[in-house]
Formats: sequence, C-alpha cells, structure tokens
Amino acid sequence: MAETLDIIAPFLNEAESATAFAGLLDKLEAAVGARFGLAVRKILVDDGSRDGSAGKFAAALSGSWQIVRLSRNFGKEAAVLAGLDHSRGDLVLIMDSDLQHSMEISLKMIGELIADPEIDVVYAQNDRREASWRRSQLARIFYKAINSSQRFDIPENAGDFRVMRAAVVQALTSVRDKRRFNKGLFAWTGFRQKAVLYSPEHRANGTSKWSRFNLIAFSLEGFTSFSVIPLRIISLIGLLAAFTGVAYGVKVLFEVLFYGIRVPGYPSLMVAVVLLGGLNLTLLGLIGEYVWVTLSESKDRPVYIVRDVLSGAEQASTGK
Repeated sequence: MAETLDIIAPFLNEAESATAFAGLLDKLEAAVGARFGLAVRKILVDDGSRDGSAGKFAAALSGSWQIVRLSRNFGKEAAVLAGLDHSRGDLVLIMDSDLQHSMEISLKMIGELIADPEIDVVYAQNDRREASWRRSQLARIFYKAINSSQRFDIPENAGDFRVMRAAVVQALTSVRDKRRFNKGLFAWTGFRQKAVLYSPEHRANGTSKWSRFNLIAFSLEGFTSFSVIPLRIISLIGLLAAFTGVAYGVKVLFEVLFYGIRVPGYPSLMVAVVLLGGLNLTLLGLIGEYVWVTLSESKDRPVYIVRDVLSGAEQASTGK
C-alpha cells in the first residue's frame, strides 16, 4: 500500500485566496504523486472565518479532502493542532493557505525527509531577506533569550511550514497545552530535524492577521510557556536596584558625617518610590502572566471545538 501525505492548512477569512490555493494544492498533489509516489489528502481547518471561506474552498478543492470547521476563532496554534488530530498520513506537511508557502519549497522538504530515514522533521527557515534591520535584531534577541538555560533550542525564524513523520505528529498531539506556542512545542518534542532556507512569497490577497500587538503577545506567550528568563531578569534588576540603594545610602551617610552636606529629602524619596514602585508593578504584571497561563491549564478546557467537518465524499454525495 502506498504511503500517504496529509497536507494541513489552517485558514481565517481567506475567501479571496481559496481558488488559487486549491489550484496550488492540485499541482502539489500531482508533483508529489509523480515524484515520490505518495497519495495526498488535504486537511484544511477553518479557524472561525466570517467571509464564507469554507464554502469557497469546498467548491474549489478536488481529490481527497476535509475541511474541519471550528466553532469560533481559537487561533492558528489551535487550528494546527486540530489539523494534526485529524491527520492519519505517514507524512504530514503543514503550510499556510495565503500562498506565501511555495510548492517548490514544499517538494524540497518532502524530498529531504524521504531521502534520509534518520531525519524526522524538515522545517522551512525564513531567511528574512526583506525584513528590516531592527526587526531582525529584535528576533535575534528574542531567540537568544528564550533559548538560554534550555535543554533544547527553538530554531530561529522557523514557523509551522514543515513536513514530519507520523511519530512526530503523534508526539505533538499527545501534548494538550491550552496556551500553545507551536515553535516551542516543535522543538520541545525533540526528534532529528533539518532546516531548509526559504523566502516567503508575497501575499496574493488580503492582509496579514498578525499585527505588531499580536506578535508581541505571541512572543510573551512563548516566554511564559517555555522560559523563566523574564522572571530572572526582573529579579536581577531588583537586586541591582537594592544594591544601588545601599550604595547610595552609604554615600549619603558618609557625606553627612564627614562633610556636613544636607541631603535633599523630597527628590531622593520620590526617585526611590518611583523606581521601586515601577519595578514592583513590572514584576507583578509578569507574575500575573505566568499565573494566567497556569490558570488556563488548570481549567482543562478543550483546546478547540469542532463545529462540523466537510469532506470530498460528502460534497460529491450531496451534489455540492
């Protein structure tokens, strides 16, 4: 029996790209079958779209396919998990439905994985050629910080665009974190991984769902899920502030005893109050983020809820 490749693609309000992406999947299916002899099944996950995307994709898709429609927008991380939960393939490819992940890189990753049985995952690593210097440096600082004091490294500029074996999928689906950070989970599960550099294609339609605020929140999600470094940094700053306060106190005492210099009371008091108050509020806010993650996990709610599942067979039987 021929091995199968499941292609997982989450989407949110991508009606404008539905026809073009379905065409890309058809071309990819033909190339995968001809080059690697793999049977392809497409699993799309509708993450609460409001623009009729599911209907557009259902009308455009061909071959063996499913559209898993979630009851609301749970976020891309949860949508990817929903796709993995519905996957049964020997190999699984995750890609975006906005046409930024090309067929050429997909085929290259599949070829790399099949060629080396010792590799379990091949992931696409963004070369960030078009990113600004400031954004590149911020990304580098983020990865250095989150990877410090870890027993595993989260690859820099690697996202969901990857192909993996069934054993990796099984490991990922066994982890039911409610607040998911897929970049970290992919690395945390281990397995032997290989990177393939790529440059994302330009979006054909629509705009990115990731605003600056969303990126900052997502980065914070990564820290609270996989790193204690923020707490240690704040603790170090607090220790430094305390040491500075002691040093300043010794200086003031020395000046009063030996030189008779009067100490300005109100300005000194206000500086101390503002500094220590700001540090305390920052620490409380950071601790609150960690507590919120713990509370979310303890509630043990499902990561996502499926509204219904459309399939190719269903569409054919109903004449849709």
